[in-house]
Amino acid sequence: MIYYKTKDEIELIRISCLLVCKTLAEIATILKPGVTGATLDKRAEEFIRDHQAVPGFKDYKGFPATLCISPNEGVVHGIPDDKEFTDGDIVSIDCGTYLNEFYGDAAYTFAIGEIPDHTMKLLQVTKDSLYKGIEAAQKGNRLGDVGYAIQNYAERENGFGVVRELIGHGIGRNLHEKPDVMNYGQRGKGIQLKEGLVIAIEPMVNQGSKEIAKSSDGWTIISRDRKPSAHYEHTIAITKNEPDILSDHSFIETSIKKNANIRDISRKK
Repeated sequence: MIYYKTKDEIELIRISCLLVCKTLAEIATILKPGVTGATLDKRAEEFIRDHQAVPGFKDYKGFPATLCISPNEGVVHGIPDDKEFTDGDIVSIDCGTYLNEFYGDAAYTFAIGEIPDHTMKLLQVTKDSLYKGIEAAQKGNRLGDVGYAIQNYAERENGFGVVRELIGHGIGRNLHEKPDVMNYGQRGKGIQLKEGLVIAIEPMVNQGSKEIAKSSDGWTIISRDRKPSAHYEHTIAITKNEPDILSDHSFIETSIKKNANIRDISRKK
């Protein structure tokens, strides 16, 4: 069953999503070679709790951390550890918060130091594909239009592999709600987008094959060919006008611009 949100509920989800992005902005201030995922995770949990919220991911179905940190070939669900990041790493970080009885969710992929051009293109295309999907999320369109927009841009136009098994989702009082939001699909297919629907759109795109595998820790998903993978996510609400982006990557990008260790990934307009 799909739960459509009131305007007041959407505003509460926005508050949670903005805290997610401010948390990602906070950890972006300290992300550099030599820092570990465990350090970032500790800072994120402290930041979230200092803002009277609860980490949305920690203990969710047994996940042991506040952040999902997935470097390089990591797609999603990476467990923060004590391995130090190095120059040339890309790091996908997914974060959730729970505040005022509603969840927020967003993700961003960071590029540390000198990154090969083809990998930088992967990050930019993945980020741009997110906004292609959002642009297609108009009232009256269908979920297949969103998935098609992402897949067409990332896969057909740019030759990268869109992961099939991992998808976006509805969000609200629960972290994962109906409907499932695919990053691939056919135009005109799927449920119709109606005002009050709140969904997390999150393309996960591999530099090589779309195929994935699960690591021995039981959580971390990696690209099967071990080539880099990128992940960007926004939570949006369907309105009678344009889609309303409830999360805000600009907080993160402001921190990136102040950190000489992280490359800026601009978005094509």
